[in-house]
Amino acid sequence: MTDGKPLISPELLEIMQCPACAGPLSERPDPPALVCGACGRAYPVEDGIPIMLIDDAEAPDG
Repeated sequence: MTDGKPLISPELLEIMQCPACAGPLSERPDPPALVCGACGRAYPVEDGIPIMLIDDAEAPDG
Protein backbone atom coordinates (compact mmCIF):
# COMPACT_ATOMS: atom_id res chain seq x y z
CA MET A 1 0.00 0.00 0.00
CA THR A 2 2.91 2.36 0.51
CA ASP A 3 4.52 1.70 -2.92
CA GLY A 4 7.91 1.21 -1.23
CA LYS A 5 7.82 4.65 0.36
CA PRO A 6 8.34 4.95 4.12
CA LEU A 7 5.21 5.40 6.21
CA ILE A 8 6.86 8.30 8.04
CA SER A 9 10.16 10.10 7.56
CA PRO A 10 13.22 8.07 8.59
CA GLU A 11 14.39 10.98 10.75
CA LEU A 12 11.14 10.97 12.72
CA LEU A 13 11.13 7.18 13.06
CA GLU A 14 14.66 7.32 14.46
CA ILE A 15 13.62 9.51 17.40
CA MET A 16 10.23 7.89 18.08
CA GLN A 17 9.78 5.17 20.67
CA CYS A 18 7.02 2.95 21.97
CA PRO A 19 4.88 4.85 24.49
CA ALA A 20 4.32 1.64 26.49
CA CYS A 21 7.91 0.47 26.97
CA ALA A 22 10.19 3.00 25.21
CA GLY A 23 11.37 0.31 22.77
CA PRO A 24 12.49 1.01 19.19
CA LEU A 25 9.93 1.12 16.38
CA SER A 26 10.01 -0.24 12.86
CA GLU A 27 7.56 0.02 9.98
CA ARG A 28 5.09 -2.66 8.90
CA PRO A 29 3.70 -1.88 5.46
CA ASP A 30 0.46 -3.86 5.46
CA PRO A 31 -1.57 -3.00 7.35
CA PRO A 32 0.39 0.21 7.92
CA ALA A 33 1.76 0.36 11.45
CA LEU A 34 4.79 1.09 13.58
CA VAL A 35 5.78 -2.03 15.49
CA CYS A 36 7.76 -2.04 18.73
CA GLY A 37 10.79 -4.31 18.63
CA ALA A 38 10.68 -4.80 22.40
CA CYS A 39 7.06 -5.41 23.40
CA GLY A 40 5.54 -6.16 19.97
CA ARG A 41 2.71 -3.63 20.07
CA ALA A 42 1.73 -2.29 16.64
CA TYR A 43 0.57 1.32 16.38
CA PRO A 44 -1.56 2.05 13.30
CA VAL A 45 -0.59 4.69 10.76
CA GLU A 46 -3.63 6.44 9.27
CA ASP A 47 -3.20 8.89 6.38
CA GLY A 48 0.50 9.17 7.19
CA ILE A 49 -0.12 9.92 10.88
CA PRO A 50 1.02 7.39 13.49
CA ILE A 51 -1.60 6.81 16.20
CA MET A 52 0.66 6.39 19.24
CA LEU A 53 -2.02 5.60 21.81
CA ILE A 54 -1.46 2.46 23.89
CA ASP A 55 -5.21 1.75 23.93
CA ASP A 56 -5.33 1.83 20.10
CA ALA A 57 -2.28 -0.42 19.64
CA GLU A 58 -2.61 -3.92 18.26
CA ALA A 59 -1.63 -6.46 20.91
CA PRO A 60 1.54 -8.46 20.28
CA ASP A 61 1.26 -11.97 18.83
CA GLY A 62 1.27 -14.77 21.36
